[in-house]
Amino acid sequence: MSQHHDLQRVLDLGLVAIIRAPSGEQLVQVSEALLAGGIDVIEVTFTVPGILDILREIRAELGDRILLGAGTVLDAESARAAILAGAEYIVTPTVNVDVIKLCNRYDKAVMCGAFTPTEILTAWEAGADIVKVFPADVGGPSYLKAVHGPLPQVRLLPTGGVNLDTLESFVKAGACAVGLGSALVEKDALARNDMDRIREQAAAFVECMAAARGTAK
Repeated sequence: MSQHHDLQRVLDLGLVAIIRAPSGEQLVQVSEALLAGGIDVIEVTFTVPGILDILREIRAELGDRILLGAGTVLDAESARAAILAGAEYIVTPTVNVDVIKLCNRYDKAVMCGAFTPTEILTAWEAGADIVKVFPADVGGPSYLKAVHGPLPQVRLLPTGGVNLDTLESFVKAGACAVGLGSALVEKDALARNDMDRIREQAAAFVECMAAARGTAK
């Protein structure tokens, strides 16, 4: 799909599942559980051993049913390798203009990590589709609201500190979407191989986002 189409898919759902795990053995199952719970935008981070093989495996199993991304991407070489392995969007923890340029060259959505107003605007002006405000638990929703005030044109995605209790506050502060890590894919659930728990958490976050946006049925 196109960069624009994939970006719209992220914005429509408003939730990005971030999977960090000590190994990749369960990650197809985890992705299936997230999808069953209603979350189809899934990021696997480069901190997971064997990330490229995992991306290929998830893409082969789930295809276009999910929007698969690669996170914690530190350089353009890693971004290109992830794209070739099946990633449809790239997420960085910091401002990296080379990664942004590469993603735009290959028509892939890119979410660039930043924190200060200067970093946020730098990422946006360089062509990031979304600026990931990280770590968002430093400052919380009040910080996001303060940044969003003078930069309303920038799509902000807080990551870190977003949970079922804080999600609505982040949305009301100006978040276009949120990144969900251990609050969604809990370490204990992974350790127990409890895919039902992961599915239930995904469904709870989908419901919470709908309530925050006023779109709940």
